[in-house]
Amino acid sequence: MSKEEKNSGIVTPDGPQKDEIFMRAAISEAVAALDEGEVPIGCVIVRDGKIIAAAHNKREKEKNALYHAEILAIDKACHALGGWRLPGCTLYVTLEPCPMCAGAIVSARIERVVYGAKDPKAGAFGSVLNLNSYPLNHKPEIISGVLKRDCADMLSQFFAKKRENYL
Repeated sequence: MSKEEKNSGIVTPDGPQKDEIFMRAAISEAVAALDEGEVPIGCVIVRDGKIIAAAHNKREKEKNALYHAEILAIDKACHALGGWRLPGCTLYVTLEPCPMCAGAIVSARIERVVYGAKDPKAGAFGSVLNLNSYPLNHKPEIISGVLKRDCADMLSQFFAKKRENYL
């Protein structure tokens, strides 16, 4: 724990507990997406124990294929830190990143990616492909399955309701 943390009374646990705390913040973003009729995917980016960016999917609202939670959060984090590189950052997202988002994560030099549910249709950090298996100049550490049940259930319920309304 740093001297500043001791003096401020803020204690951020290490390890799995810390990952769960920040994944819950990403889940809160996913709930915001759900409230807007978007696919419930949320993302937060953390540096030095603090959330520096938070976002959720806005593809439907903004009518833009690029508006995934991760892309929007990376954009906010770049503005917050004043550059395109995001060293020392961890990205928490409720669903395994797709190839577009995984590419942006690598390009931004994000140190760690923590995701909840696997994406068997588009996951790019192990499910469909693994971007880290290619000889790229940066490979983030990948942690999967953090609060996976909460993340997966939200997505399953969203799509079940969509199918029900479609029929």
